[in-house]
Amino acid sequence: MSASSSASVRDGGGLHAVGSDAEWPFGLSDASGHLWGVGAGPGPAGFAACGLDGNLRNAPQARRFVAATLGGWALPGLVPDAALVVSELVTNAVQHALGPASADHGDYPLWLGLFLHTDDVVCAVTDPSSRPPCPREAPDCALGGRGLALVGALSESWSWSLTPPRGKTVWAALSRKSSFN
Repeated sequence: MSASSSASVRDGGGLHAVGSDAEWPFGLSDASGHLWGVGAGPGPAGFAACGLDGNLRNAPQARRFVAATLGGWALPGLVPDAALVVSELVTNAVQHALGPASADHGDYPLWLGLFLHTDDVVCAVTDPSSRPPCPREAPDCALGGRGLALVGALSESWSWSLTPPRGKTVWAALSRKSSFN
């Protein structure tokens, strides 16, 4: 699928600008070819993606990527919520979607995509597992288990979909209106 606007893609350490004829990274579109967070209307005004290698250090890398991207889009007020949402989505993917076979998925088994729209910013994480995200009730004394509850509390909406030919994308939309830039 070809992009309809300019974008930047980070693969590991480097950020690369791509033009309108570029191919979007694996997994950042649904079966119908629409980019995540895009309905029948126009495409995103901005897009950035980051390939992640599936290690626990990916959460802080993702937060830095979100801060840099939203700063470049003049949306610094969204950084705290978006960084937390992305951190939870990436951590879930690393902990629950990657197994011993993750080495079979190349250098970057996870992709983080940010989509800038008129009213919101969509954060999407693609992983090679087809297992759905599983929200759960965490006991008060538990150290974990609240990630998707946090995502739900901070975002306007979140969901997931299978991503052909394998895996899934979990995404969350954050309202730009709540951003105090």
